[in-house]
This record gives sequence, C-alpha cells and structure tokens, in this order.
Amino acid sequence: MEPFIHLHVHTQYSLLDGQASIDALIDKAQKDGMNAIAVTDHGNMFGIKEFFNKVSKKNGKPLGAIKDLEKELKTLKAKEELTADEQARIEAIPGLIEAEKKKIFKPIIGCECYCARNGRHNKSTKEDRSGYHLIILAKNLKGYKNLIKMVSAAFVEGFYSKPRVDKQLLEQYHEGLICLSACLAGEVPQAILAGDYERAKATALWYRDLFGEGNYYIELQDHGLEEDNIVLPQLIKLARETGIPMAAT
Repeated sequence: MEPFIHLHVHTQYSLLDGQASIDALIDKAQKDGMNAIAVTDHGNMFGIKEFFNKVSKKNGKPLGAIKDLEKELKTLKAKEELTADEQARIEAIPGLIEAEKKKIFKPIIGCECYCARNGRHNKSTKEDRSGYHLIILAKNLKGYKNLIKMVSAAFVEGFYSKPRVDKQLLEQYHEGLICLSACLAGEVPQAILAGDYERAKATALWYRDLFGEGNYYIELQDHGLEEDNIVLPQLIKLARETGIPMAAT
C-alpha cells in the first residue's frame, strides 16, 4: 500500500467545525501507520504550538535512540581491533538507525484560509463576509514565516465575520508554501458549481503560476454529497488538461 498522509485536518481550534484533539489526531495517524499529518484549522493557527510541541515530545524517544546508536557506532569504529560480535554490531547499527528514523513523526503546519472575494479591505456586502477556502501548507521555514504573516494580516486587516486573506497577500507571501484548491467552498469548485468551467481552469492556472509547478494541487474530496458528484469529474478533467497534480483529502 502506498503511504498516505492527511493534508486537510481540523482540530478543536476550528470552532463549530472541528472536534478532535491534537493528541487524538496524532495517535490515530500513528496507529494507522502514517508518519505525518497536517493541521489546517479554519482561518487560524492557534493549535500550531501545541501540535509542534506534542510531536516533538513523541519524537524524543526515537531521536534519543538514534543519537545513542550513532555514538556507539563512532566508538566501535574508533577501535583498532574488533571482536566478531563488535563487527556484527557495526553492520547492524545502520539498519537500527533507519528503523528508528521511520518512527519519527512529521508535523505539517498549515491553515485553511478564507480568501476574500473582493479584497481583504472591502467590508460592505454580505458576499464580503465569506471567502473562498484555500488550504495552505508551510513547505519550509520561509513558508512558515510567510504563513503566519498572512494569517496575522487576515485578523488585523481582513477580519469581517471571518479572518480573510486575499490575492494581494498571496502574491506577497507565496514563497515556501504549498497550496491545495480546498473543498467545495474553494474558488475552483465554486466556479464549476456555477457552471463556468473555463473560469475554474483559469483560476487553477493562476494559482499554479503563482505558487509554481509542484506547489499547487487540485484537491479531491468525496463526502457523498450531490455537489461532489458534479464537481469531482470536472476537477479530474481540469487537472488532466492542465497537468496540475491532484491530492485526495
């Protein structure tokens, strides 16, 4: 079975939407044989410190074991003469280190942002209260810093019923980030539901060009909804026509 990692996950920090505790999510992922999980709460990153700290604590044991094994290997290799048992131990240690590395769990830091339809500074119409959903994941430290800048601006500058980013912020802070087209409330699925396939394709290509090839994915979800039956075939068609990769969440 190919490895699978959940990239669109809500914790109890997604008010009125998520219920799972961070501890429970990590434990469930590990129980299911996953070595990572993303936390993408709605509009906020309130759970990220707890998430990172708890994963770091869980990783303490395998990281400690790796350190001890590396130290033992260095000591053995420094010997001028080795017994047969010591030679066998030297040959075994790399495999033991790899086994411990597989136990290390990766916390993927993200957010399901609300992207304002008419810019984050517009706060006058009912349409402005909502925003297109967009999954954004930190690819590296630069991406993490850019993500927290965007989410902070969403509260300080863009808050109107919800904390909202906009395309101006995405253009300014896209470096080091991976983006998924999100659920039915995403801009691409919404265009498909409106019957405008060409707008959906143009929107997907805009995001692909902004984040760069390999950093933007068409997100596929199937919750058995009537809208899923409309959107999913069109998303797959769009992805194949544009070459944009797909990600199931």
